[in-house]
Amino acid sequence: MSFGQFQQSDSAASRSQGAMADINVTPMVDVMLVLLVIFIIAAPFMTHAIKLDLPQAQSAAVPEPASTIPIAFDAAGRLYWDKDLLSMAELEPRLAILARSNPQAEIQLRADKATRYEIIAQVMAAAQAQGLSRISFITDKKAAR
Repeated sequence: MSFGQFQQSDSAASRSQGAMADINVTPMVDVMLVLLVIFIIAAPFMTHAIKLDLPQAQSAAVPEPASTIPIAFDAAGRLYWDKDLLSMAELEPRLAILARSNPQAEIQLRADKATRYEIIAQVMAAAQAQGLSRISFITDKKAAR
């Protein structure tokens, strides 16, 4: 009689002479589910926990290709195509014409610090809807210390 078994009849004893091969996985599944719940709850807190102080680098100015369209935004949210004041309704037909004539044109966005991101996002979405995917942001060079 092996450890953990009751005394059985001769026919039942002859069938169960080998080692017991069943593993109870219920405790392991319980532990895994608890760990899963902990990670689900903790994951949103870990994504914004990393604070980085990125290095600053001086680089040479990139030469402008011939087919660039400057779009500027002032602090009041007004939109300028090159130097022409436009409304959002006037912008979309110009983007359509640009996409038909030169689909590889690059749009350069220059925005004031106080410009609402919503306006910039609307212009980017309008450009991408017309098939213009080359969009860049223009910034000033950081002053040397």
